[in-house]
Order: sequence, then C-alpha cells, then structure tokens
Amino acid sequence: MITRKRLAAGVCTLLAALTAGIALPTGAAAGEPTGGTAPQVDLVLDVSGSMRTADIDGGTRMAAAKQAFNEVLDATPEEVQLGIRTLGANYPGDNQKTGCKDTAQLYPVSTLDRTEAKTAVATLSPTGWTPIGPALLKAAGDFTEGAGSKRIVLISDGEDTCAPLDPCEVAREIAAKGIGLTIDTLGLVPNTKMRQQLSCIAEATGGTYTSVEHTEELTDKVNQLVDRAADPVVTPVATEGAAECAKAPTLKSGLYTDREEFGQERWYRVEVFDGQELRASVSVAADRAVNPAHGTLLRAVTVHGREIVRGEAAGNGRTDVVSTGLRYPKPERDDDSDKPAPEVVCLQVTHSFSAASGVKTTPGLPLELTVDVVDAPSAADDVASFGLGRGWWLLGVLILTGFLAGVLWGWLSRWRFAVWRTN
Repeated sequence: MITRKRLAAGVCTLLAALTAGIALPTGAAAGEPTGGTAPQVDLVLDVSGSMRTADIDGGTRMAAAKQAFNEVLDATPEEVQLGIRTLGANYPGDNQKTGCKDTAQLYPVSTLDRTEAKTAVATLSPTGWTPIGPALLKAAGDFTEGAGSKRIVLISDGEDTCAPLDPCEVAREIAAKGIGLTIDTLGLVPNTKMRQQLSCIAEATGGTYTSVEHTEELTDKVNQLVDRAADPVVTPVATEGAAECAKAPTLKSGLYTDREEFGQERWYRVEVFDGQELRASVSVAADRAVNPAHGTLLRAVTVHGREIVRGEAAGNGRTDVVSTGLRYPKPERDDDSDKPAPEVVCLQVTHSFSAASGVKTTPGLPLELTVDVVDAPSAADDVASFGLGRGWWLLGVLILTGFLAGVLWGWLSRWRFAVWRTN
C-alpha cells in the first residue's frame, strides 16, 4: 500500500513536470514579414428586397442589421479603420444588368466617425438585387494600399442573383492576388444554397462562415470579427515560384503564399550558410471540389538536382488542407574561411490534388510556405531529446523532487498507521 502511494505521488509529479514543459511557449520565428499597424475592415451589407422579411426576433432582417451595426460602431476599437459598402440598396427595377451594378460605398474605409456612419446606416431601405460578386470585386478596392490586416465582413440573407458571375470564383480571384484580404461571411436565416455559397466565399480566402438567426448573434459575431482585425497577425508575402530551380525566387526567413495549378510544380531557392539549419513547411489547400485521394511533397535538393531531404503527406478527403515539412542542418566547416559562400538549396513543392468533374482548374490551389533559417543545434542531443533540448536537467530535478515527495508521503503514512495501532 505504501509503495503504491509512493509511486502515485511520483507519477503525478512527473506528469505535472511534463505538462509544464509542453505548455512552455516557443519563440516566434525570426524575420517573419508582418503587416502594418492600421487594420482595416469593410462591412458589406445586403440591402436587397428580401431584407424586408420579418423573421428575426419579431422584426425585419434590415432592422436587425441596423441595430447590430449601431452597436458594432459603438464598440469598434479606435485603432481599426472601418468602412461600409452596400449591395442592392439603390436600384428597385427589374433590369438585371443594371441591378447587378448596384453596389456603393456608404462610408469609406477610414478612421471612424461614429455619428456620421450611424446616420448613413439609418438611411438604408431594402430595395433591389443581390449582386454579391460585383460587391466583393468593388470592396477589394476599398482598402488603402500598404495598410495592415484587411478584412471584409459580408452579411447577406440570400444567394447571388447576378449569374454567371460566381461570387465564389470572385473570392478565389481576390485570394490569388496575394493582397492578404480575408472575407468572413454571415448568413441571415440561411437556406442550403446560400450556406454553400457563403461558405465557399469564406473558405477561398481563409475566412469563416457563420449562420445567424438572432440580432444578438449578429452583433456579437460582427464585433468579434472587427476585434479580430485588430489582433497582431503575420501577413504572408505573395511570391511566385518558378518551373525550375534556376529561375526560382530566393526567399528569406518568413511566411509566403503562392498558387499552384493541378499537375504543376513550384520551385524556390534558399541560401543556407555553414552552421545554419533550414526548416521549411508547406500547406496546400483545396478551395474547390477535388477528388478524395491527394498528397503534398516538399523536397530540398542541390542546384545539381541531388535530393537532400524530403517531407511528404497524404490526405483521404476528410480534410481540405495537407501539410508537410523538412529540416536540413548544414554543419560547420573546418577551414578558417572569412566569408564562406552559402549553399543554395532548392525547394520543390508538388501536390497530387485533382479537380472534380466540371470544376475550374484556374487559378491554382493556394499554398502557404514557411521558411526559417536558424543557427544549427550545437550538439546532436539538441535535435533529439523529444524537443526538450537542454531542458532535460530541469525535468531530472522535477523527477527527483517527485521521488523524494513520494518517500516522505510514504513515511508519514507509515508513521500515522503505527500511531493508530498503538492507540
């Protein structure tokens, strides 16, 4: 019994030590490209005729949207520049060509004047068509060039009525520009078709889709998305890989985004000096319908084509993102050269995604590439050690402390038992 208590105390302490070690935060990668300090949000509101429907908390969808907007404008952080764009707010006629041009900037993306913005929202009245695609195209140009994070929040109660301009394809084209723009979508009292369309728009740009059926839910979600824009983020740098290593761009440590078509391969170059380690990872996302079986391959090769190391991963259709990575440590040289030349490492990215029947193959699938060149570990045990490195000595101290605590607890238990028998 005493032995079991000692073991239990020791194991508990060991588990606590391991948990503490795992929970320790890791340092941020050096040289990651980040955005500016002025986050911008463009609220795109559907003001089509269907917004007159009274099925949200006893009022119309338009009334719910206005109430939510007023509360959001009051709560918008000072550092966020906010704008409002409408779709379907001005043309009440039956001409589709005219109705599909009905999008306007109600309030420009800028430092927020709450009174002016609220006054503009108060004038809105449900009117016309639902040109989601054209509105997104226009909204992408509402932002200041070179600003910080950019986010569109689209609020709609119906699917786009401006076919053949597919808003999902518009979102993919926006994402392919590499401007770091995220589109989040909110569906008011959604149906299946609208849910699919708004989900596709969000997924194409790395955003989120949310179904909303109450005014309070709408207010909370829009506030959450506006606040999220103010959070510090790493903005990927748009790059364009080449078809061969000799023509590939040279990348520094950082986060990059690119597009890769089906059956294509992309090449990038990284310079690695003696005593450094290259760490690279890639994620390829399926932003459209693809066949179930797919995979991603990341290879590091020399400029002469000799493979150094590779990383690969396969998917089975249950997830729309496949990621893999690799590490290449370059040892120190023995000579005393003052300025050793770096080794050029070629990174090759390929994937085996294939488009489903009838699905467009352009633009290519989005990929995100992380490159990190750091000082190589000084000893082999830094690479292994289950990621603990020199933290093993701390783990040893904690294990010893747990053992001593177990012995002490067992001795106290034995002493109390002896006293009890004596009494």
